Amino acid sequence: MSPIIIRQNPERSRFEVLDAGTVIGRAYYVDREDDGLRIFYHTVIDDEYSGRGLAGRLAAQALNETVAAGLTIVPVCPYIKKYLEKHPGYSANVKRPNPAIREFLGGYLAQRTGR
Repeated sequence: MSPIIIRQNPERSRFEVLDAGTVIGRAYYVDREDDGLRIFYHTVIDDEYSGRGLAGRLAAQALNETVAAGLTIVPVCPYIKKYLEKHPGYSANVKRPNPAIREFLGGYLAQRTGR
């Protein structure tokens, strides 16, 4: 395995884990700009890279960059939610998802998939 790079890809609304330039993990989000929320809704690491701590590294960088950007973290993704439970230092920057946020996310995802 070559050096792992984690970067934000704002054009695709995700943070990415790369190995030798190949995307092997993603943390997807949608920003709700009117109130400064960044809603994380899905995190995945390719199977052949599982068990190496990459999801944790991805979550840490994604959450740190979100806080540094002045945005509030909204954990809909089960992995991000569990990560936040284990790392309470983010609690001042977290908003629990509510029905309005879930409705916004559902509309966003439906628009992306054309449903």
